Amino acid sequence: MKSLKQKLKTGSLSVRSKSDLEYKNFRLLFYAFLVGLTAGAVGSVFRLTLIYIEAFRDKLYAGSGNLEFVRWLWPILFAVIGISIALFIVKRFAPEASGSGVQEIEGALDGIRPMRWKRVLPVKFIASLFSLGSGLLLGREGPTIQIGGNIGRMIKDFFRQPDIENNPLVSAGAAAGLASAFNAPLAGIIFVIEEMHGHFRFNFYSVAAIMIGSSTADIVARALVGANPVIRMTVYSSPDLSGLWLFIILGIVISIVGYLFNNLLIFSLDFFSNLSKIPIIFIGIIVGSVIAIIGIFFPDMIGGGYDTIRNVLDNSFTIYFLIVLFIVRMLLSIFSYSTGVPGGIFTPMLALGVILGMLFGSVMQSHFPVLVTHPGIFAVAGMAGIFASTVRAPLTGLVLAIEMTSNFELILPLIITTVVASVVTALLGNKPIYTTLLERTLANTKSAS
Repeated sequence: MKSLKQKLKTGSLSVRSKSDLEYKNFRLLFYAFLVGLTAGAVGSVFRLTLIYIEAFRDKLYAGSGNLEFVRWLWPILFAVIGISIALFIVKRFAPEASGSGVQEIEGALDGIRPMRWKRVLPVKFIASLFSLGSGLLLGREGPTIQIGGNIGRMIKDFFRQPDIENNPLVSAGAAAGLASAFNAPLAGIIFVIEEMHGHFRFNFYSVAAIMIGSSTADIVARALVGANPVIRMTVYSSPDLSGLWLFIILGIVISIVGYLFNNLLIFSLDFFSNLSKIPIIFIGIIVGSVIAIIGIFFPDMIGGGYDTIRNVLDNSFTIYFLIVLFIVRMLLSIFSYSTGVPGGIFTPMLALGVILGMLFGSVMQSHFPVLVTHPGIFAVAGMAGIFASTVRAPLTGLVLAIEMTSNFELILPLIITTVVASVVTALLGNKPIYTTLLERTLANTKSAS
């Protein structure tokens, strides 16, 4: 009789513990929904505000491309003030909000970087509007990813959840941030699983959480900003099998570019860190003047790159100008990120991939007109390839390029390009850029202490 009572008691406890576990899992998914909802709303407001600022900047630049200094004054002042304010806010209130922020999220998932969301959320939002609006070659995805990750931590703290919930909710926020920036929910999910795989705690419910967070944020962004692809372009048909070898060559070329980009970026960051004692206003004047003067005469060479991508895809430039455009934008992208203002490197890299792909496609079309129906196909492959070679996340690059352009029929050439680009760049010794940035951040923090 006693044995039967013990079995019944044990059984009831087992059922109860199972019920508690199911409740905790359901609660996690509900919080992930709140994270996606909040991150999507904040990310959408960020995008809409940035669109307004960029439209205002375009008006300032309109008609200033002549030799009258007075017409140059307002664009230069606009850039100098924006960069100076962004630098001041970040350095004064939340230094971890500088740069992309993706490495900060990865460090937070490992428990080796703080998540001061009360500071980071307003600082990242406001300072990023100033830095991106100034004309620097930076992307909105870095800020929205860090904002999303911090929103995940905010939700966790607000509902007083145990620390074990921190990893899936921060990860769900990061996925939601990328989804809201690019209308790319699948890329947001895969980015966390692939790029953050060493930091993300993988299980069934954590994956479900990032799926819910990413998809919810995308729904909100599409409702508030629009449902069209971020990059509107021709939807191409799949190229002939006989021409697929060209994408192998493109992947090799991009792998070398990715290697150069990563190493130049770290070199530039180290150089600018040695100038940290220079007053912020001087940095703002120098950087702002360079960006504004270049933008006055060549507007496609500044900014995140969406207008540049559209113009490149429209065959608006000659091959020689594409070469100059690629070199200048690559150097200015590294220059912009190294200043320490908040902003992502996704978009500038994608713009470089489009330029390089279009350049490669145009050259190949002149030599193999039968194999190359349109150089724009290589532009899409270039987007995916440059991401694979710098971030070393080929699957994310592939999905991101497809979701941003709606070119689903180009999956095969994109797979070839991303695999070749990521493998060859790895053989060259190129580390994933965010891993390198996190290591650099930890080393600087240790030396400072």
